[in-house]
Amino acid sequence: MKPFPSFIIKESKHILRDRRTMLILFGMPVVLMLLFGFAITNDVKNVRTVVVTSNWDSEAQQHIDRLAVSDYFVIVSTVPTPQKAEQLIRSQQADLGIVFSKEHQLQFIVDASDPNMAQQWTVYAQAILAQPAGGKSSMLPSQNGKRLGVRLLYNPQQKSAYNFVPAIMGMLLLLICAMMTSISIVREKERGTMEVLLVSPVRPLMIIVAKAVPYFVFALFILVIILLMSAFVLGVPLQGSLFWIMGVSLIYILLALSLGLLISSIAKTQLVALLVSAMVLLLPTVMLSGMLSPVESMPPVLQYISAIVPPRYYISAMRKLMIMGVGIESVLTEVAVLTGMTVLLLTVALAKFKTRLE
Repeated sequence: MKPFPSFIIKESKHILRDRRTMLILFGMPVVLMLLFGFAITNDVKNVRTVVVTSNWDSEAQQHIDRLAVSDYFVIVSTVPTPQKAEQLIRSQQADLGIVFSKEHQLQFIVDASDPNMAQQWTVYAQAILAQPAGGKSSMLPSQNGKRLGVRLLYNPQQKSAYNFVPAIMGMLLLLICAMMTSISIVREKERGTMEVLLVSPVRPLMIIVAKAVPYFVFALFILVIILLMSAFVLGVPLQGSLFWIMGVSLIYILLALSLGLLISSIAKTQLVALLVSAMVLLLPTVMLSGMLSPVESMPPVLQYISAIVPPRYYISAMRKLMIMGVGIESVLTEVAVLTGMTVLLLTVALAKFKTRLE
């Protein structure tokens, strides 16, 4: 057998024999997908709602009936004045108060201790109250007398999984590929087996490629698992082209592997490689990639810093391709940035790889 394929087979067998590695490769993606899909969620459910009945008519009753039969709101009380509704909210007996005026205008009294959820509750209530009642178009009236309509695109049910699935893909592929590749190479250095490999007939570049190939293949399996779970477990549809979703993901996987090679050329021990992979990659991915909050909402300084965080562009591209169903022409900027980063990281990583260990 030729040396290069034998190195790939050897590395693959080593990965398959190591239960901890297999648990990280395949257990962590499944657990994180389930956690972010079901446990860690911003979905609106069972919002305790109090209704002010000072100005009550049949139209207001129809609105409240629609709120009551939805899965999002629970009518816990009716009170005569807005002050009574505010008291219930301040005493933690309700989350949202709805006041109907004589002019058929609405006022929301919201517990904004969690501003993100307060905004979500208001948007959900507006969407339900904007639905037609009694065969007539019943849109929300604003304070200036104009009617307001709410139309939700791409994610009408506002499921948080639509937001988290592309983000989890970006985080998992980067962490697993970069962390496992770097630890694998640094382990050879620590054990002294890298010197044996370097004096073999195989060129040093081929050794590095052979170490990365199995993780590239496993990353493809992980990507397929994530896409299957998102579609059949979390109910997130793949609106765009599966071909382009896989194509952009391949570029991102190569970028992650290149980053792992770069970390392995810097780190001296497996612990250092693990810490660098976890701390330097995990925190920026979670905080600066748009995973939890929009990049546009960050301070200008953090927006500039986030420009060098690769998951930012991958997550943006996946949201457009998977959720919005756009074509590849709409994500050319993200693809160009990811490709440029991949070429740069791979070039630097290979340049720093030393054929002789100090």
